[in-house]
Amino acid sequence: MIEALRRQLASTRLTERLERLAGDTPASAPLSLRLELGRLDSDWLQQLPADAPFWYRARPAQQEFRLGIGHAFQVTSTGPHRFAALDNAFAGFCQHWRRDGPAFAFAGFAFTANSDGPLPNALLAIPAILLENLKGDCSATLTIPAGRLRQAAAEWQRLLDRPARRSASRLCPSYPEMLAERAWIARVNAALRHIDSGQVDKLVLSRCRKIEAVQPFSPAHILGQLVVQQPDSLVYAYGNGQQTFLGATPERLVRLNHGQVDADALAGTAWPGSGELGGEKNRHEQLLVVRAVCEALAPLCNTPPGIGSTSEHPASQLRHLRTRISAAAQPGTTLFDLVRTLHPTPAVGGFPTGAALDWLAAHGEQRSGWYSGGFGLLSPDGDGEFSVALRSALLAGHTAELQAGAGIVAGSDPQQELDEIEAKMGTLLAALGAVTEASRNGTGS
Repeated sequence: MIEALRRQLASTRLTERLERLAGDTPASAPLSLRLELGRLDSDWLQQLPADAPFWYRARPAQQEFRLGIGHAFQVTSTGPHRFAALDNAFAGFCQHWRRDGPAFAFAGFAFTANSDGPLPNALLAIPAILLENLKGDCSATLTIPAGRLRQAAAEWQRLLDRPARRSASRLCPSYPEMLAERAWIARVNAALRHIDSGQVDKLVLSRCRKIEAVQPFSPAHILGQLVVQQPDSLVYAYGNGQQTFLGATPERLVRLNHGQVDADALAGTAWPGSGELGGEKNRHEQLLVVRAVCEALAPLCNTPPGIGSTSEHPASQLRHLRTRISAAAQPGTTLFDLVRTLHPTPAVGGFPTGAALDWLAAHGEQRSGWYSGGFGLLSPDGDGEFSVALRSALLAGHTAELQAGAGIVAGSDPQQELDEIEAKMGTLLAALGAVTEASRNGTGS
């Protein structure tokens, strides 16, 4: 299938189609050409590039797999107006975007507006090559600035030439660091005292763990494991050639589809041996998230948001409470407008939001990569979806930095909250290659 794509890239007919598509558009305008590839059973992970930017987004249970390779266009932003900046930039791309079929952009952003690190705080990109498999129907969408038509085929060929290796990594032996665990439990106790004072109802604390491997980690192998292990989650990744941020999340932040808004309120966690999911603590946590999501959406919607029934949602060996919330957006509302009003939900920050974020900042909460931020897919007609980037790992060579969190409310038990985080990290540890002493006892902080 990829060889057939390579042959099409070498054809003079491809250039002729691009020239007809371009017409008299500005040199900076995006041109997107769609090529049908036929029927194929592929998750596209064999094409993950070794040294080029890539985006991966899969819903295995829905047989939906997308891999974006290289950047034809990109924009980054940071600070309190980062979503508006991406929104305006994307609108500029779309104004002159010529395409002969569906095309998409990807985006990701960090939890806080001013964090810095190996990944941009907020990034939006149109991939140079987008490989899609939707229930077995495969296609490639090729994108290039109109002013670079003559270099297009060579650039696309180069991006397909160096797929990364796909093999498991053997994890280095590691040992428990009980001091780090005690320090985290001390933070939970401090959070509980703050909650008991009546200043906040919920605080979400995260925990980071660093894992070393004998060989460099293979993002393709890890993503393949997540696709098998968590078919009901969104499996996601962004790589920049040096680092890869990846994970599997059960939580949608928001979807906009022809004016229809859909959001998740997801909280509460159960795992084997943890007890019932429908206990008082989990129900209270869930109600806080439902309330906050509805209040955030209301100003952008024509009618009060509708609240669906609450059900259990599986995510590997974990289960969560999830409530679907829907509404009709007011005319002119963009996907980034919805993201800006919803993020961060109490599921990842706390409640009330402002007071919770102030406490987290004052107590040194650190989140790596885009953990508990967002990962999204956008179409030029304004539709799209963002998911909350949970259960993540930031890979860099031989090192993986895992992160997971737990919501602290009145009555939370610190040891059980630590056990919850260990259960969440266990899903990633299994995908990294093996369940070792590190996954049973915990390392890092």
